[in-house]
Amino acid sequence: IHLATENEQYLSELPEQAGYFKETRIVEFIFLLSEKWHLDQSTRYQAVELLERFMIKQVEQMCDDRGNAKGRDQGQRSSWSSVRDQITNTFVLRLVSCVQLASKLSLHYSRVTSDTALTFLQSLKYSYTKQELLESELAVLNTLHFHINVSTPLAYVELLLEVLGYNGCLLPAKPLHQLCVQLLDFCYLTRETIYDTLLKIAIENSTPSKLQIAKFLTVKEDFMLLAVGVISTGVFILSPGHWEQAVEHLNCITGITPQSILEFSYAVVRRIVGSTTP
Repeated sequence: IHLATENEQYLSELPEQAGYFKETRIVEFIFLLSEKWHLDQSTRYQAVELLERFMIKQVEQMCDDRGNAKGRDQGQRSSWSSVRDQITNTFVLRLVSCVQLASKLSLHYSRVTSDTALTFLQSLKYSYTKQELLESELAVLNTLHFHINVSTPLAYVELLLEVLGYNGCLLPAKPLHQLCVQLLDFCYLTRETIYDTLLKIAIENSTPSKLQIAKFLTVKEDFMLLAVGVISTGVFILSPGHWEQAVEHLNCITGITPQSILEFSYAVVRRIVGSTTP
């Protein structure tokens, strides 16, 4: 109930720029960096969410500041160029800071130290100091008003799997969990393709309008739908005989319709098949 309420609250306040900083290259960078530093799955998803939320707020603040200081037309164009340059110049530093902060929220794994972060940044030819690294972490914390312990899609997946087991849905728990984690990674790394397919299914049209794309944003950012879709796909792959039972249970738990669950699973499976076809 808590996660569902939190998800609904987030969707009701969703900024128009949501998802801008979840493109494949950024997510892949965070995932690879997390693997390099031996961080667990929840930490990397936390880092993705922190970076996304921080960057959106930072861009909004920068644009507001520049807009107040500049005139219109040419002034606004030069203002945006300045904002873009500032974001580009500090982006990798901010990304590393978000991974650092996410690692500090994990109770089971070692946190990423300043020395470790600086060594990595130096390997990329950046010459930041420990003070600049600390200031970057503080910038993220201040911008997010220290609200950094946000729920991740993995938390939704794991909790729903527990509820399914508690409700008597007979599924192979350990292998299903492992597969769901892999599927969640896959959904993040192929996010645009999966949701593009899902949108076209939903509107029954291969050329969605700008308005339809804008309205679909809440679907793309719905963690509960993502978790349900991942579990449904995992059951379909691992234990197809239990698929209808699992969908029925997921519908009762979350209220998400079997049709929506089916469509999401179809979009994911279609992408999997497409990515493995020569």
